[in-house]
Amino acid sequence: MDNSASQAVPTPAKDERVKELTPFKKLMNKPWFASAAGALLVFSVFGISAGGSGMFNLDGVINWGQVAAYLGIISVGACLLMIAGEFDLSIGSMIGFAGMMVAIPPLYFGWPVWASVIFAFVVSGAVGWLNGYLVIKTRLPSFIVTLAFLFILRGLTLALAVMFTNQTIVSGVGDAAAKDPLVSALFQGVVGHDFFVWMGNKGWIDVSEPGVPLVNGIPKVIIWWAVIGLIAAYVLAKTRAGNWIQAVGGDANAAKNVGVPVKKVKIILFVLTALCACLFAVLQVCDIGSAAADRGLQKEFEATIAAVIGGTLLTGGYGSVLGACFGALIFGVVQIGLGYTDINSDWFRVFVGLMLLVAVIFNNYVRRRATESR
Repeated sequence: MDNSASQAVPTPAKDERVKELTPFKKLMNKPWFASAAGALLVFSVFGISAGGSGMFNLDGVINWGQVAAYLGIISVGACLLMIAGEFDLSIGSMIGFAGMMVAIPPLYFGWPVWASVIFAFVVSGAVGWLNGYLVIKTRLPSFIVTLAFLFILRGLTLALAVMFTNQTIVSGVGDAAAKDPLVSALFQGVVGHDFFVWMGNKGWIDVSEPGVPLVNGIPKVIIWWAVIGLIAAYVLAKTRAGNWIQAVGGDANAAKNVGVPVKKVKIILFVLTALCACLFAVLQVCDIGSAAADRGLQKEFEATIAAVIGGTLLTGGYGSVLGACFGALIFGVVQIGLGYTDINSDWFRVFVGLMLLVAVIFNNYVRRRATESR
């Protein structure tokens, strides 16, 4: 009889070189942790200073949630592009440009609104492709190329608006969008109106009069933000494309040597960023009912700041879509929350600058800890 089977298998000795991390330290290594902690801090501050002002009532939540959602949409695109090691400073100008492309054709050329929306997305995607192509072909920094398009698009928006309409603000497109079933269903109004009416009738939410709740539903921009954020987060964390994005930003030459299509990845991300800006414009035009040549002013910087607050490295290769969404949420809460306090809203930019500085310092600390733990 073979006695070897009856002998106990020795337990391998623990390798002292392997460093075990506590759950908290593992959490600290996540790129989105700093922005999540910052969001919690901001909520706590406004909970104390404006807790009884209605800021956290349902209508207040919808107000700052809507602001966060608009910024969140473009922050997702900016975040992915920054992880790949590139920037797009034309995002804000693209918002104004795309808004005019949506508004002018239906009102002055008789186009159906759905056709002008498709036209805006196609042209925006083409400009995004051109941005990416020029960056790859010329090997110029994306900062320079997209800075040029910031001025080009802003100038085109003003020139074309005056040429076709003789004004810089085009109104009336909201009514046209409401009559278009496809555009109205996708980009205008709210979701869950009947459910909110039902909750109002039950007394669960405030109503202005019987059967008319103060909040009619969830604005579609919030739904778009949630969908885009979840898809982008999944792609970045769970798919080969996400690994490619991080590899391209970490070391483009090494990524190319192992078969990653570096040029293709970067151009696709430039197109995606432009499409996010166009979606922002379409939702805003349908919601407000007008387009203006100065829309999107400084949004390129706000999107970048939201991504940085979310843990994205300016040098590429490291970041989190979830963190960028938290960064956008912080923006929305602060921007609207100041109106619920006695603090002058002129201090908003000061707060944002300080928040950015603190976030960068904290993110550097988190990344250093993550590097040391590997």
